[in-house]
Amino acid sequence: MGDINTLLGSAPSVMAVRAMIEKVRDTDAPVFILGESGTGKELAARTIHETGRRRSGQFVAVNCGAIPENLLESELFGHARGSFTGAMRDKPGLIEEAAGGTFFLDEVGDLPFALQAKLLRVLEEKAIRRVGETRVRSVDVRFMSATNKDIEQEVRRGRFREDLYYRLKIITIDLPPLRERKEDLVFLVDHFLDIYSRTLRRPRPRFSPQALELLLAYPWPGNVRELQNEVQRCLILAAGSLVIREEFLSPKVNPAGETYTPASHRLNEARAAFEKRFLREALARCNYHRARTAAEVGLTRQGLFKLLKKHDLQAAREPAPNGSATEDQRRAARAETDG
Repeated sequence: MGDINTLLGSAPSVMAVRAMIEKVRDTDAPVFILGESGTGKELAARTIHETGRRRSGQFVAVNCGAIPENLLESELFGHARGSFTGAMRDKPGLIEEAAGGTFFLDEVGDLPFALQAKLLRVLEEKAIRRVGETRVRSVDVRFMSATNKDIEQEVRRGRFREDLYYRLKIITIDLPPLRERKEDLVFLVDHFLDIYSRTLRRPRPRFSPQALELLLAYPWPGNVRELQNEVQRCLILAAGSLVIREEFLSPKVNPAGETYTPASHRLNEARAAFEKRFLREALARCNYHRARTAAEVGLTRQGLFKLLKKHDLQAAREPAPNGSATEDQRRAARAETDG
């Protein structure tokens, strides 16, 4: 888990996240991680901790929305014996347990307003006071926090302290949603297939072309976590089959309930053959100029690259400086047309 590449993918936005992690992992600056549910906020925090100089200390995480408000203060700061009903002994809080390491506040936007001032004091004074005590205890902890809320809107509405917000967000890392890094989806699918095939002790299958198209078309509101769950579910339903077909997908991913038939398989093969021939001819007409080809066929350059990769076509050739094709390009075009 200590490898920075646990944040998988090659999309520019993911590469930027990994670059930021490398810059901040050996500092003690608070890190504020933004991202939708399922984008891997805790994974990013753990990666910072486990690749940084505090990795020998503990990584302690708490979800602010998962603990009842009346218990949260005691959980965070600890309590003295007899400080409230049920406090049978002195108990250190989770912040103290993270001494020498990292304390991660997940869903910090759900932190009750009354506790926000106390957390701010800890950040500023590097010290805590347990519930029911007057003694102040020093703590050596790096703070990281995360939220899927629009925290600036929470500040404007008076539900989150502005001074705490700016104290927590010395460094901000924004995790991209999966729908904005679709180029990583096939890679992630393969990664989860490898993991869960080993876990379930089953032969490593592949998704059928139609099932893969449905995966690529789905917007993934639950992000990487949802994709991970989908792959695991499909493996279980496939029951050892070497091909995961479209009927094994969840209703959200396959809302029309498409199923495999020999006719649909032939249709998919015919569609793929047409796409490949169409792209070959467009590339040849545009002298293998990628931007020009994309414009002619009505695609973005990124969309064109995806189709070229799908059909294993090369588009690295650029036109000669004078705009005319070289003899090598003409030969390649003839070879591709003939193929």
